[in-house]
Amino acid sequence: MHIVTTQRTFMRTLHVRLSAAAFATALALTACGSGGDGGKDADPAACRIGVEVGPGNAATSPGDTGNVPVTLTNRDSKQCTLKGFPAIELRDGDSAWTVPAEEGAKPAEVTLQKDETATFTITYVRGDGGSDSAPVTTVKIDVPGAGDTGGHPWSYGDVALKGAKAPDASVSAVQVAGD
Repeated sequence: MHIVTTQRTFMRTLHVRLSAAAFATALALTACGSGGDGGKDADPAACRIGVEVGPGNAATSPGDTGNVPVTLTNRDSKQCTLKGFPAIELRDGDSAWTVPAEEGAKPAEVTLQKDETATFTITYVRGDGGSDSAPVTTVKIDVPGAGDTGGHPWSYGDVALKGAKAPDASVSAVQVAGD
C-alpha cells in the first residue's frame, strides 16, 4: 500500500511540475511577440524595432500629395536584417485600408546594428472628407523581419480613395537612413 501511495504522490507532483513548466513555456513564447498582435505571430528571431511616424510633409488641401516618413530603430542587442516592403494598414475604428507597395520599387536587404536606423515613406493623396475618403486615425505597421509594431496615431487627415475603395497611397521600400 505504501508503494502505491508514494507512486500516486510522485505522479501528482510530476503532473503539477509539468503543468507549471508548460505554462511558463507558453507565457515565455507569448512574450516574444513584437507588437500589437498579443504575440499571435511570435517569432523569437524577429528584431525589436522602435518606430517613429513623422513628422511629415502633410497634404493640406484635398487632392494634394503628402509624404510621411517612418523611422525604424534597431532596439535589439543583435544585428537585425529587414527585407521587403512594410505592410501598412490605414485604420479608423473597424474600417481598414491596405496601402500597396510603391510601383516599380525594388526592396533592398537592410542590415542594422543596435541603435542604427532605417526609413520608409508613406505617400498619400489628401481626401476631401466625403464618401471617397478614408477618415484615418491610426496606421498599423508590420515591418518585414520585425513583425507587427502596433498602431500609431495618424494626424495627416483623410486619405483619398480610388477604384474599389483602395487608398490613393503607397509605401516605399525600407532603406538605410540617409540613403
